[in-house]
Amino acid sequence: MSTVETGEQLGGIETIRRGLRHSPELVEGAGRTLALAVVASLGQVIVPIAVQQTLDHGLNHAGGPDVSFTVWTGVGAAVALAIASWASYLMTARLFTAAERGLATLRTKAFRHVHDLPMLTQNTERRGALVSRVTSDVDQISQFVVYGGLLLVVSVGQMLIASVVMVIYSWQLALVVWACFVPLFASLRFFQRRLSQAYTVVRRQVGALLSAIAEPVVGAAVVKAYAVEARTQERIDEAVEENMTAQIRAQSLVAGFFSLGGLAGGLALAGVVVLGVELGIHGNLSSGKILAFAFLVSLFVGPVQTGSQILTDAQNAVASWRRVIGILDTPADLVDPGADGARLPRGPLSVTFDEVSFAYPGGAPVLHDLTLRIEPGRRVAVVGETGSGKSTIAKLLTRLMDPTSGVVRLDDVDVRRIAGSSLRSSVVLVPQEGFLFDDTLAANARYGRIGATDEEILAAAGSLGLGDWLAGLPHGVLTRVGQRGEALSAGERQLVALLRAQLADPDLLVLDEATSAVDPALEMRISRALERLMSGRTSVTIAHRLSTAESADEVVVVDRGRIVQRGPHRDLVRQEGSVYAGLYASWVAQQRA
Repeated sequence: MSTVETGEQLGGIETIRRGLRHSPELVEGAGRTLALAVVASLGQVIVPIAVQQTLDHGLNHAGGPDVSFTVWTGVGAAVALAIASWASYLMTARLFTAAERGLATLRTKAFRHVHDLPMLTQNTERRGALVSRVTSDVDQISQFVVYGGLLLVVSVGQMLIASVVMVIYSWQLALVVWACFVPLFASLRFFQRRLSQAYTVVRRQVGALLSAIAEPVVGAAVVKAYAVEARTQERIDEAVEENMTAQIRAQSLVAGFFSLGGLAGGLALAGVVVLGVELGIHGNLSSGKILAFAFLVSLFVGPVQTGSQILTDAQNAVASWRRVIGILDTPADLVDPGADGARLPRGPLSVTFDEVSFAYPGGAPVLHDLTLRIEPGRRVAVVGETGSGKSTIAKLLTRLMDPTSGVVRLDDVDVRRIAGSSLRSSVVLVPQEGFLFDDTLAANARYGRIGATDEEILAAAGSLGLGDWLAGLPHGVLTRVGQRGEALSAGERQLVALLRAQLADPDLLVLDEATSAVDPALEMRISRALERLMSGRTSVTIAHRLSTAESADEVVVVDRGRIVQRGPHRDLVRQEGSVYAGLYASWVAQQRA
């Protein structure tokens, strides 16, 4: 079971304790907030007390109605209510501020940790589910902390103060009210457990629903191209149905608790009326106290009935908190040594794989005791059949993953000992298809070097021979590329990726065949840009087109996770019956077809 899953097994109290540790702002100044809550709660019993005093000592005064007493009682109640209202405002403002600050911290931590997660975890956890943990789940926590938390604080204070006043007025009637609610309170633990389980399923289904909807939206072109709208709709309908079922099951429990609260409240009010009249007839309770008691019962019943919503929000929030904590508890196994790490010198780097093996979790080894040395400034092409392990070499070299055994070194330094900032500034990976964000071309290019000016971007483009291409765009470097770069062709997106790499000015360039997914019209332009980009640098290219291997200083042939050949293209292609000769012959045949 993964850490992401085990986070969902935490108990409620432990979940809240861990959540508060991640968001300490939630409890900052809690003492003052509680003090304000007490004052606000006292305001809730002002009206019943004022009614009792007015009726017993004002209107029913022994010498006739005491108008002065009645007026001053009303004025005092108004002042007390104003103070309580001001305290309620201050308490609400403090709760809102603390909640939003704390949850902003939690959201930021979760988002940053998602980026720090191992590539393997990101690949196995559905993207929509990860997004829901940072967005939807934190929103659920926010709703409870801001609104449910406010109701909880006020309701508990209101019930306690109402209970105290009820005991002062009539301990017999107070016992009647409490006796009606004891069974409900006794069942609270049962409902809490059931709701916790139900809302854990709800939050999981929300993540699944987001994934089911997001994937076909992003892949809309594929859905339309292959006319699989019906199948896609079936998957979405299934996710919607499962989410609806989970929500109904949870809400049914809420409805049951709410109904019990209403039943307990009705019984309490009926008991107060019957026993109160009986006590009043025998002179043990004044009419003012009986009327005030009716108000007090409503103040007691109201929080109990809203308790079903509080309980719902609480269990929803706890379930969401578990999911966020599950992400935060997932170890980022690529530990950055930070300031204590080694820093790479500027200039072409050497690359060493020393008996490196790698296996994906639960799978067979992909690389077997791979040993390889690349001298500084060399251009090396890594070739092999699909699944041979060549892309894994690129991921290990750029430290997107660490080897299962063995060591990867840059300039004879273990990559695990190199400071992350130094590694990322010295090593750049240009993927097969560069991801672009919905912004301008210049903003996307600046991912190579944050802070680069438009003039520096134009200069970098000029050094790669891309100046005329930029000039031909509608708005030059300020041209918007669209979501995922869809306003540009595949080849143009690759040009932006090369421009990023040029701005980054790396000492080791790792390319996952930058010309494999482009149209022929741009292939020559990209090839010339690559030639300039690789100049003076060590470069490792995962070659899918063997024309790339032809121009490399050395070719490394990988087969079933092992290096089976290495050397210049002209030498390897002459070795009849070899793996490389077979790959090259197959590639030439495809070009002629």
